[in-house]
Parts: sequence; C-alpha cells; structure tokens
Amino acid sequence: MSRYDYDLITLGAGSGGVAGSRYAASKGVRVAICEDSRVGGTCVIRGCVPKKLFMYGAQFSDAFADAAGYGWTVPEPSFDLAVLAAAKAKETDRLEGIYRKLLADSGVTLIDGRGRLLDAHTVDIGGKRVTAERILIATGGKPAAPAIPGIELALTSNELLDLTERPARLLVLGAGYIAVEFAGIFRGFGSAVTVAYRGDAPLRGFDEDLRRRLATELGNRGVALEAGFAPAGIERVGAEFIVRSADGRELRADAVLNALGRVPNSRGIGLEEAGVEIDAKTGAVVVDGFSRTTLPGVFAVGDVTNRVALTPVAIAEARAFVDTEFGNTPRHIDHSLIASAVFSQPPIGSIGLSEEAAKARGLRVTVFESDFRPMKNTISGRTERSYMKLVVDSTTDKVLGLHMIGTDAGELVQGFAVAITMGATKADFDRTIAVHPTAGEEFVLMRTPRKAG
Repeated sequence: MSRYDYDLITLGAGSGGVAGSRYAASKGVRVAICEDSRVGGTCVIRGCVPKKLFMYGAQFSDAFADAAGYGWTVPEPSFDLAVLAAAKAKETDRLEGIYRKLLADSGVTLIDGRGRLLDAHTVDIGGKRVTAERILIATGGKPAAPAIPGIELALTSNELLDLTERPARLLVLGAGYIAVEFAGIFRGFGSAVTVAYRGDAPLRGFDEDLRRRLATELGNRGVALEAGFAPAGIERVGAEFIVRSADGRELRADAVLNALGRVPNSRGIGLEEAGVEIDAKTGAVVVDGFSRTTLPGVFAVGDVTNRVALTPVAIAEARAFVDTEFGNTPRHIDHSLIASAVFSQPPIGSIGLSEEAAKARGLRVTVFESDFRPMKNTISGRTERSYMKLVVDSTTDKVLGLHMIGTDAGELVQGFAVAITMGATKADFDRTIAVHPTAGEEFVLMRTPRKAG
C-alpha cells in the first residue's frame, strides 16, 4: 500500500497538464488533476482555438471582396460579432466536455479547485489536503499587467474573445503574436485598428525580412502602426479611452487591448514557500532539462516554466516527464529547433535561425528568397504578396532557417519542419520535384542566392 493518496498530482488542467496526466494514467499511474477554472486551459478556452475561429471569421471579409474578380456577385455583407461569439462559446464548451471525458476515461481523478503546494508531496485543494509521490506544476501563463497607470482599463485577450459588439476603434498595445493576430482579426471585422509598440517593427525576434513585410501588409490593410510608442498611462473620458506615451503622443480608441506579453502563472500557489525556485525577473518556475524543479519530487512543464510558450511544447514536455519518471525511459525535449506560426493577416510560419541570429553566431550564410504575388490574388486584384526565405550555412549547405509570410504559411512550414528537423541541406531541397501550381513549390525552386548587401 502506498503511503500517498496518488502517485501523481497535477496542478492545472491545460494542454500540458491534461496530456501528462492521461499519459501517466495509461502506464498504470494513480493520477489526480486539479483545476480552478475550465478544463482545457489557455489554448482550448481562451487562446489558440477561439482565436483561430475568430481569424476564420475575419477572413470572410477578404473572400467577399475578392469574389467579384472571379465572377461572383455578392450582396453587401454585414457582420454580427455576437453570432460568432456565441458559436465560439458553443465550440469551446464542446471541447471542454471532450477534455473532461478524456480525463475520466483515462482513469484520472479531476478535482475542481485551486491547488496550493504545501510541501514536496502535499497539495491543498479547497481546504482538503491531498498527497502524492510526485507533483507536476502545469499552471500555464496569464496576460501581463505592466506597471502603467490605468492598465486595468484595458482588455486582455481573455475579455476580447468574449466581446459581442465590435469596437469602432481598437487600440492594440504591443506587437507580439497576440497583438498582430487580433489587429488583423478586428480589422477584418471592420474596426479601425491601431497597433502601438515600443520597437521599430512588429514581432521582435523573428527574421527581419518577415517583420518588415508584415508591417507593410498591415499598413496595406488599413492598420495604423505607431512605432516607438511607450505607453505611460491610460485614461477613460466618457466612452473613450486615451492612451498617452512617454514622448507625449496621444491615441484615442473605443477599446484598448493590453497585448504587452504574458507571464508564468506561478504566484500565489505556494511554490516559493515550499522551496520551489522562481526566477525573480520572469516569474518562471526554474527547471532542468528533465523538468525537475529545485524541490525534489516536484516538476513543472509548459508556459509556467517560460521555456517555449507553445501548446505542442507543453504537451511534449509533459510526455517526456512521464517517460522519464514513470516509463523508465529518461528523455528531454530539444527546445532549439521548434516551428511556430503567427496567425496574423497575412500569416507567418518559421523554423530555425533567422538570418540575423545565424550571423550573430558567427556563421557564414547564403540566403535564398522568393517574393511573389499569389495566383489567387492576380484575378481578384488583391496586391498582397507572399515571401519565402531559406537561410543556408555556406560551409555545410545545411538549411538553418526556413521562413514565410503569406497565405497558408503555418500549414506549409509544418510540413517543411520535418525536413529541417532531420537536417536537410539545400541540395535536398534542390533535388525535390515541385508540386505545381502551388505556393510551397517555391521552397524547392530557389536557385539563385540573394546578392550580398
């Protein structure tokens, strides 16, 4: 008989927590998981899934506009955000039900309530103490709340997804994933959108050619860009919001979105008190390569560790944790080569090193690129372009980075990510026969390097 109630208790029923708990249960492990909100976490309830449904809804504005070029006569369209919001809510409810059933069918005990770590083997859940041999922290992340006067007046992505009326003017603070995605979505809905950010271009950390082109395409879609804007305060005057910057600029809107980043959801759940080290600067739970915290017996995966805040990464980390601790197969996740997509309009897909990052490592690189107007846009009259880029090691011929902005970028990069992960060379790309006519064929047809400078 075990001296613990369970072999594993997981705090947080998001993607990583659910995946790890179910996988552990499949190995005969006695598992409990606790959640003080909805099962499914950020991705299913208030992130990836509802956001992409909104993106699909916004793209109909393009379809209606392009239809005439293809011979269709479309009546003047109108948009009702309340209808989409209701459909989105119904779908997230359905998915939450599926997640709950998956846990139950796996034999995982779901305990509703907020878990608080008391020691390496004890969790308080709503006043009840539950023990386990191992504890997994998978509490995810949450929107950041920078020390800006009036920041509480701004919406976060959580609230924006629940709006039933479209704001006539939306001001987005920030220029990361969330900022540019919602800027494109609400512009597609018909809102006047302004994106204000501290830097010189959106999506810091991405390849500079993608950043520059995204800024151009956002502008072409009517999104106003306010670069170098450091918000210093938000004020509400009647029904209007006024946001002032450190340099004295003033922007007005009917709604403000705080898209100034996300932080690990690590505070207020007893971690530091129990002996789990938290990074003072980022709030991340400090872990090693095997997701072990500084408190033996306690582990952490996903956004709460601030390694790579992506749903598939959290799931992979959780499964690696289970294999290591319960499957007698120690393994860890390589975070150095992970594909990602930004569902901006147009979308971005990327894997590997940017040109700038490769050069910063002292590597000699050869760049191949293709910049073209997609076939679909030629008849519709849309001017939006697609851009693809390969960053190749000049010495080894290995493809170090593959980047794209344009229609279906995420879908295309997912496929090419397999090749990049396997270590494909430019010669491998060159000997691959193209599928014609497609956009993806451009990646295997690039023959002439970009001229230096």
